[in-house]
Amino acid sequence: MGKRKDKLTSSIGWSTADKISVRGLDLPNEILGHMNLGDLAFLQLTGRKATPEESKVFNAIVITLVEHGITPSAIAARMTYMGAPESLQAAVAAGLCGLGTVFVGSMEGASKMLYEALPHDKLGTGVDLDALAVETVAGFRDRKAIVPGLGHPVHKPVDPRTPRLFEIAAQNGKSGEYVALMQKIQTEAEARSGKMLPINATGAIGAICCEFGFPWKIVRGFGVMARAIGLVGHILEESENPISYDIWQRVEEEILETSGPGAG
Repeated sequence: MGKRKDKLTSSIGWSTADKISVRGLDLPNEILGHMNLGDLAFLQLTGRKATPEESKVFNAIVITLVEHGITPSAIAARMTYMGAPESLQAAVAAGLCGLGTVFVGSMEGASKMLYEALPHDKLGTGVDLDALAVETVAGFRDRKAIVPGLGHPVHKPVDPRTPRLFEIAAQNGKSGEYVALMQKIQTEAEARSGKMLPINATGAIGAICCEFGFPWKIVRGFGVMARAIGLVGHILEESENPISYDIWQRVEEEILETSGPGAG
C-alpha cells in the first residue's frame, strides 16, 4: 500500500453541468463526428490522438477481434441470455469471462513473451533475433508450455487474418523487430516440434502491440473491448433466432445416449 494521496486525480476525463472532457478534448465538439470508435479507444489508452498510420493499424487490430463465429465465448453469452434474458449485460460478461490464455487473451501471452525476449532498451542494438527465437522456444519446451500466439484448431496452414494484419502493419510503420521475432519464433517452434504452427491472429496482434509499445498487461483488454461488440450482436441474433435451447437439448440427448441408462 502506498502513501495516502492528499488529493485524488485522473487525467482521463471529467464532467460538469455543461462540459464533458476526455483526455483533454471536448467530447461533443472535438470528438463526436471527428473520431471513430477505434480512434477514441486509442486516445483513451494513450492520452493522445492516433496518427493516420496508427489509426489504420489499431483499427485493424480491434476489428479483427470483434468476431470469430460460434466460439466458446459466444456460446457462453447465448446460453446465459437464454437463462436470463432480462440481463443482457450478464450475458456479455459471461462471454467475456472466457477470454483467457486459449481464446483471444493469448495475445497478452505473446506480447509478454516478446517483451521478455527483447526488452525495449535492446531495440536497435543489433540483437541476434535468430538466437532469441531459439532461446525462447527452448524455454517453453523445457517448461512443457505452449508458445503463445502459435497454432490454431481451424486455420491451417495459415490463419488468414495474420498476413493481412502484418501487411497493414508494414504499410504503416509498425513492422519492426517484434514482428520479425514472432516470425522467427514460429519457424523455430515448427522445426522443433515437427508440427504446423501458424502464427494466429492473436500472435500477430501481440507482436504489433509490442511495436506500438503497449504494456503487455493491457493487451488482453483490446480483445475484451472488441469482443463485447461481437457478443452483443450474438445476443441480438439469439433473441431473434434462438439456438441456445437446441444446443442444450442436443447436449442432453447425446449425454443420455452415450452415458445414461442403457448406454452401450
